Amino acid sequence: MQEADPINVIYKLQRLLDEGIKNNGQVLMAGGVDSMSKYQYIIGKIHAMDQIKQELSNLLNPKEPNNDDNITRIRR
Repeated sequence: MQEADPINVIYKLQRLLDEGIKNNGQVLMAGGVDSMSKYQYIIGKIHAMDQIKQELSNLLNPKEPNNDDNITRIRR
């Protein structure tokens, strides 16, 4: 079995999360929820998938430098 490229795995996960967010959003918009507990459950799923997607995005595009070479030290 081949070893999967980690970057491709992340992109695939992001696509699957996008589909899940879209599908759950469509359930809400179509009125497929008959109780407040189901509504809250679906909103929670959407929120969790969005958070995971954001963390995966952060792995691909780190906002913070990984090394301390570019940090200016101030000494008195």
